[in-house]
Amino acid sequence: MTQPIALVTGGNRGIGLAIAQELKTQGFLVVVSHRTGSAPAGFDSIIMDVTSTQSVEDGFIAIEEKFGTPEVIVANAGITRDGLAMRMSDEDFLDVIDTNLNGAFRVARRATRGLLKLKRGRLIFVGSVVGSVGAAGQINYSASKSGLVGMARSFAKELGTRGITSNVIAPGFVETDMTAELDEKRRTEIENAVPLARFCSAEEVAGVVAFIASDKAAYITGAVIPVDGGLGMGH
Repeated sequence: MTQPIALVTGGNRGIGLAIAQELKTQGFLVVVSHRTGSAPAGFDSIIMDVTSTQSVEDGFIAIEEKFGTPEVIVANAGITRDGLAMRMSDEDFLDVIDTNLNGAFRVARRATRGLLKLKRGRLIFVGSVVGSVGAAGQINYSASKSGLVGMARSFAKELGTRGITSNVIAPGFVETDMTAELDEKRRTEIENAVPLARFCSAEEVAGVVAFIASDKAAYITGAVIPVDGGLGMGH
């Protein structure tokens, strides 16, 4: 049997890189995409700008010609442009929606072409707890992550009869370069709001992604799977 192929968008750093490393450990041939920067050591990579339909198309063609059809798609690429709504520009709102939501759609739409031929596959969208509970100063980001839920569930209904699942992983506050910049007061406030009283590691998110990518999760689709220490419970 050939080695199954996984594509992780935005996989050159942070949560995306942790996901790529875990999938590689689980036996996948992992291809990471990135818009800028360099490829992480030990991984095949492609340049893909998820805000460009042509760039997404070119990236998939490159993967298919060199490796074959990716059967696990992790739509992880995303950006933030935080700010209070009254001062948020149209550009800051639309850039986040175009990358986080429209970008995930462009990738998933192109991926279905191969998945339908395989008659199997996983669409895994990296969302966020704020897609359910909201966050002051992140109206654009929260809206983009909330939109992933409706999109993933619609993909689940469209593609389920062909053995293709579609789910959202919803992390809470994760130890990344971005959260490392929080001051001690804000960090303590966040930890106090989380029932498990700590931030999540990128590896913990990656472990859940790997489970959903596995055969053990073949009967899970249309789900929002929280990895948030209980922060968003009940939503």
